Amino acid sequence: MFNGQKAVNGLLGLSAVFAALAFAGWGSEGAFWGMVILFMIWGAMVVLPIGGADMPVVISVLNSLSGWASCGIGFTLDNPLMIVTGALVGASGGILSFIMCRAMNRDLLSVLLGGFGAEAGAGAPGGPAPAGTVKSGNADDAAFMLKNARSVVIVPGYGMAVAQAQHALREMVDMLKAEGVKVRYAIHPVAGRMPGHMNVLLAEANVPYDDVLEMDDINRDFATTDVAFVIGANDTTNPSARNDPASPIYGMPVLDVENAGMVMFIKRSMATGYAGVDNPLFYNDNTMMLFGDAKGMCENIVKAL
Repeated sequence: MFNGQKAVNGLLGLSAVFAALAFAGWGSEGAFWGMVILFMIWGAMVVLPIGGADMPVVISVLNSLSGWASCGIGFTLDNPLMIVTGALVGASGGILSFIMCRAMNRDLLSVLLGGFGAEAGAGAPGGPAPAGTVKSGNADDAAFMLKNARSVVIVPGYGMAVAQAQHALREMVDMLKAEGVKVRYAIHPVAGRMPGHMNVLLAEANVPYDDVLEMDDINRDFATTDVAFVIGANDTTNPSARNDPASPIYGMPVLDVENAGMVMFIKRSMATGYAGVDNPLFYNDNTMMLFGDAKGMCENIVKAL
């Protein structure tokens, strides 16, 4: 983000619209290419500051717009099939975007404005890290605590998707269930990089549908959960969204994993999440960091079990 970003975006957008009107009115080739170039720059500038949990919403909006574009082309080509299918894609994408915004306690306009509606420098990444000591463990530590837990909640995120760890995770969960441990999955509405990303990956690993719970259904259970096993989910578990009004993700509903007896957090490093915001959860007394590739860590836990 930078100062005056929204003013620049507004000027680019207006200029592109005027170029489009000029092309429509006079059919000028120069106006056409000016419109194309301005809209390409404007598109890049608009999505540049969008990050964190807003990204899946924007992807959903862009999917919706692609449908309406197809619908418009259907009218120009007098093709009823393109009109109907484009309208279906556009409408379903718009409805999905609205549902996701409502789940995040945000409005669509603030998402499209980018940067969680913050000005440049507000809650910017790279600030001082929360005070505290990070406690790290290994696969043997994790296996021992998981095996002796009564209830475990798995919280998947983009890190699981990058590492393609869903199959190793399913194998680990099956072993825990064989030991009598109650295991469930907690899904944040915007976890991953597209709507339903985590649900698709878990279904690919044949995770039973009844074990997968949405955020509103599972959040109250963290207080009675022995271990919250977070696998690459950063921004969607950040308590700053609830406790820090200065945070750029303040107001976004998150999973209350810090209420569990212990939090195990698989991450490659202490780097911030996609929103660029440090997670104070890493420094809690009941948090154990498991540094490494998510798939490799799950496979090592299986070996330890």
